[in-house]
Amino acid sequence: MSRICVIGSNSFSGASFCAHLLSQGKEVIGISRSAEPVGPLLPYAWQEHNKLQFHQLDLNQDLVKIKSLLNIHRVGEVYNFAALSMVGQSWQYPEHWFMTNIVSMVKLHNFLRQTDYLNRYVHISTPEVYGSCSGSVFENKNYQPSTPYSVSRAAADMSLHTFFDTYQFPVVFTRAVNVFGEGQQLYRIIPRAIMYILGRKKLQLHGGGGSERSFIHIDDVSVATQLIGERGANGDIYHISTEQTVTIKQLVALICDMMGYSFEELCEVSDDRLGKDQAYSLNSNKLRDSLGWSDSISLEQGIDRTITWVQEHYQSLCEQPENYIHKQ
Repeated sequence: MSRICVIGSNSFSGASFCAHLLSQGKEVIGISRSAEPVGPLLPYAWQEHNKLQFHQLDLNQDLVKIKSLLNIHRVGEVYNFAALSMVGQSWQYPEHWFMTNIVSMVKLHNFLRQTDYLNRYVHISTPEVYGSCSGSVFENKNYQPSTPYSVSRAAADMSLHTFFDTYQFPVVFTRAVNVFGEGQQLYRIIPRAIMYILGRKKLQLHGGGGSERSFIHIDDVSVATQLIGERGANGDIYHISTEQTVTIKQLVALICDMMGYSFEELCEVSDDRLGKDQAYSLNSNKLRDSLGWSDSISLEQGIDRTITWVQEHYQSLCEQPENYIHKQ
């Protein structure tokens, strides 16, 4: 059985996907530029993971080593979760986002397309490439990125489209929106709200929380990602989304209600972040109809599980940074 490579294995989605693969007895090569985080923030560490081989390697600095590693193991499947992914901070150092998300990615793709062992490359993209949209967004929506982050992701996606058209590069794209769950970084809205309630701290609600989003639990995303990797059509894009949308204000109010805490006590309004998309609702009918996927974890169930995770690891999580720390 060939190993599966997960690039960005220390990210929330990447580590959760590794855990999903390991639960099936699969062998995984994990690659991330950062050292493995503490246990509560590393979902694959919550189970026996001796079939995961971790390598701390940076796409920007260690591409030669990454190439050698993939060549040695002749990895047939690569799932790439790696990216600089913070929207607001991308305005401060856009060149860092372009270097990681475009230049280094294209170098990786150009290497992979010349190998004779790659069967599937699953590129974890983002709905941010569509910009601010109204109504239901389908996979054929034109790219209209509105931030340095989304521009960098759109550019890498467009490059991959040309690789598929020209070289028949075996790429398939996934786009999931507002993923959450146990093990997520504390600067994301759901774990942040839970931590602030437990710590009796004030939560800044950007723009009053009027932005509308569709939140999906990471376990549903992991199932969909593997399904797309195994059965998706080369060159195609697949949206991974629930059909339920809420505003950020409604989301935080729900968390408050589930934890028996006052919304007014928790929240205070602050300015909106620059270039934030007000709404995008991904249509996931293609994934549901062609591959038979459906989400199984409700928003309330997912939040309840995340609350339990935070409560069980609260002291350890209090020692972790609550804000994003940028690394070039």
